[in-house]
Amino acid sequence: MNTLTGKIALVTGGNSGIGYAAANELKQQGAQVIITGRRKEAVEKAATDLDVTGVVADQGQLAAVDELAAFVKDRYGKIDILIINAGVLGGASIVQATEEAFDTVFNVNFKGAYFTLSRFIPLLNDGGSVVFLSSNTVSMDGANSSIYSSSKAALNAIMRIAAVELAPRHIRVNSISPGPTQTEILKKAGNADDQLQQLNNWMIDRIPLKQIGKAEDVGKRVAYFSSDAASFITGAELIMDGGMSLKR
Repeated sequence: MNTLTGKIALVTGGNSGIGYAAANELKQQGAQVIITGRRKEAVEKAATDLDVTGVVADQGQLAAVDELAAFVKDRYGKIDILIINAGVLGGASIVQATEEAFDTVFNVNFKGAYFTLSRFIPLLNDGGSVVFLSSNTVSMDGANSSIYSSSKAALNAIMRIAAVELAPRHIRVNSISPGPTQTEILKKAGNADDQLQQLNNWMIDRIPLKQIGKAEDVGKRVAYFSSDAASFITGAELIMDGGMSLKR
């Protein structure tokens, strides 16, 4: 289904995980796709595999966000779809939290996402779509998650306000909050294979549907929010976590 033919889409953090799956789905539905990431080799490989444009850009650095916006404006002029997906993990108990850990997470997940939206609003065509990748942790109160969860809760606040501000231009702004999803991010956090298996078992035990989510499924929902099928949806958060965040 080429429902996005003629559309230009930007996916931050599109070199792996959910971002990669979203870029692939957008591409399969006909969009012209640009992906970003911090790791040059990973971005180049993903861009080649997906047959899309790859740009090395660190969402945690405002100068890099400005350079990305300038590149896109110069090369494409305008875009139709903005997927703000890039993010990092980080957590500790509140009493053990450090300023360094706080700044690392918030610079990427909140400040970087905020200014990515800010810089790309002038480049979005009227009738376009913005999708934030948030987290189901926003709906939960797990210990040792205050920094990460707060950064994602801030994203949802931005999403709702942006939906109001951009409604006169018929630009829709929504967020998707995945639960545990099979991606590389946990491995990048330094977990060994046995630790990952223990973590998977722990998560599955707390998910009513008894399974870990698939990045491809989230990618399909990203494409849905980006299409005309969601033309009357804005300011919405879709939780995809197999029921994990339900109060039981």
